[in-house]
Amino acid sequence: MAEATLYERLGGTYGIGGAVDVLVDRLFANVSVNANEAVHAHHGDPANAPGYKFLVTAWTIEATGGPKCYPGLDMTKAHDQLSITAEQFDAVAFEIAATLNFLGVPAPEHKEFMEIIESYRSQVVQA
Repeated sequence: MAEATLYERLGGTYGIGGAVDVLVDRLFANVSVNANEAVHAHHGDPANAPGYKFLVTAWTIEATGGPKCYPGLDMTKAHDQLSITAEQFDAVAFEIAATLNFLGVPAPEHKEFMEIIESYRSQVVQA
């Protein structure tokens, strides 16, 4: 019997969607994340939250082994105009980890997901 994917262990689409709902609200309110003016131009407009939640949910579904459903840009193209620093990446990673903790995600899944996030650092950090 095959081991369940991280997607399955995180609760599938509904589990991931619920986590992203919490995460994006945290990101939109995080002062450190929004210190970047280009990021704040997007996060500073609450009307952008639903679309951002959709994209982050779809990206997470794919990144964790779920069905292909992400219609957005690759991570390099999605972030190339944002001049994201290592510190800003770390602030987002902190919010992701805090969200996983808040929602009671078990340690093995938490670790595996944070390893996925870290694997994208070189595609996101540009400053």
